[in-house]
Amino acid sequence: MSKVSNSSPPNAEFLGPDPWQPRLSPVASRFNQEYQGDPIELPPEVESMPIFHDRVSGALQASQVSPFWEIAKPKKNQRCLDIGCGVSFLVYPWRDWEAYFYGQEISTVARDALNSRGPQLNSKLFKGVCLGPAHRLNYGEDAFDLAIATGFSCYYPLAYWTDVLAEVKRVLKPEGSFVFDVVNPEATLAENWGILEMYLGTEVFLEPITEWEKLIKASGCKIVKRSEGKLFSMYKVKFE
Repeated sequence: MSKVSNSSPPNAEFLGPDPWQPRLSPVASRFNQEYQGDPIELPPEVESMPIFHDRVSGALQASQVSPFWEIAKPKKNQRCLDIGCGVSFLVYPWRDWEAYFYGQEISTVARDALNSRGPQLNSKLFKGVCLGPAHRLNYGEDAFDLAIATGFSCYYPLAYWTDVLAEVKRVLKPEGSFVFDVVNPEATLAENWGILEMYLGTEVFLEPITEWEKLIKASGCKIVKRSEGKLFSMYKVKFE
């Protein structure tokens, strides 16, 4: 039987020496601040940008969400790992899907909120959220039918995703699928969105789609489906 461990590291610092820590810490800090609702002061020239007004009004949110279920809908009784899950279990219809939800997140605020409220929403399907980065998954081998990682690939260089894909392959069952998204630098929103993200505290890497697809192939993945959004390109892959 596959082993599923969901024990969290004892504190916000990830276990062991990690060369990626300088990249991880600013992302964790930014999203802790955002989930807490703390204000972020921005220069007037940034606040005057149309994309900033779209963010304040909520109009930008739809462009930033990748509907992973459209290309890989979780199925009843499947074990699903949501990497960088945020508060996914509270906002997406996991109860309708009847799939088992496991999460991993680098924001302590999101982790704590989900571990507090998730069991209240559905204690059968919600299996807990671990604290940790995407390249160090706190779960056993061959444990999941589906893995999801949306909304954060852009905060790390391509080399980081070589490590992430290797970890995802380790925890997925041989027939399992992985869904993730990447910013399409050719998208109309991409450049201004990247500027806004930088002022919000997170550097964005706008890598060409061709380089992403080279990385996918080099990591032993086969692209099963691809879907285009206003900002993100979404991929469903399987490991060969």
